[in-house]
Amino acid sequence: MIQLLAAGGEGPKTPTDYINHHLTHLAKDLTPNVSSDTFMAIHLDTMVTSFLLGLLMMFGMWVATRRATAGVPGRWQAFVELVLEFIHGQTKDAYHGTSKLVTPIAITLFCWIIMMNSMDFIPVDFIAKATEAVGLHNWRPVPTADVNATLAMSITVFFLMIGFAIRAKGVGGFIHELFTAPFGPWMAPANLLLNIVELLSKPVSLAMRLFGNMYGGEIVFLLIWMLASAGFVGTLASAVFGLGWGLFHILIVILQAFIFMMLSVVYLSLMEEHH
Repeated sequence: MIQLLAAGGEGPKTPTDYINHHLTHLAKDLTPNVSSDTFMAIHLDTMVTSFLLGLLMMFGMWVATRRATAGVPGRWQAFVELVLEFIHGQTKDAYHGTSKLVTPIAITLFCWIIMMNSMDFIPVDFIAKATEAVGLHNWRPVPTADVNATLAMSITVFFLMIGFAIRAKGVGGFIHELFTAPFGPWMAPANLLLNIVELLSKPVSLAMRLFGNMYGGEIVFLLIWMLASAGFVGTLASAVFGLGWGLFHILIVILQAFIFMMLSVVYLSLMEEHH
């Protein structure tokens, strides 16, 4: 059995203990005398990390606007402009409504999700050492590997969908379509059931797709880092495999953010269409 030294010097641990340690959230239980792994537990690591990354994203955008020039742009301004123009172009092609909020929503989703996904590139033991230095023995650094975070974003998109639909059709028109589309008024119960399933499946699929890919990537990284416990050869193999998986994971990080953003924009556009 491979023996691993737990973070903080707690003694030898098995590979299972090592993985479980790094997959355990820093949770605040809202219900007394109940395990922190409950519905009423707040994952503080997810909330704090995502909040700080959101602030960092806004600061980066603010720096780009403060240093913006009409002449030759600096590297950071050029990069930000490239990203914004790309997102604006994609949004313009996918959204056919009139709302001016869609592009800012798309920019926020894409940039924020990329930053949260990118936390997966930092070796978990580096973060564990830093957090344990301040007395935090559990800290999962990738917010999008927590289904609570991805569901929170997708549920927000769901409420935006409802809001866009009501804005375009009115409350009466939205409810009327729930009962009459796609089979006509004579099939009202079937229409309502089908539309409810379709509406609910969109945020669930958004959340689970992003969560599944990032959680799977986190597991693969943990398995690779465990190779380092097998001596020099294991450390070398861990470095090689980690580099290879990291390069491939760049594609996953960007692609998953892009898919979440584009599907959100498409869903908002579809909700404004009259049936």
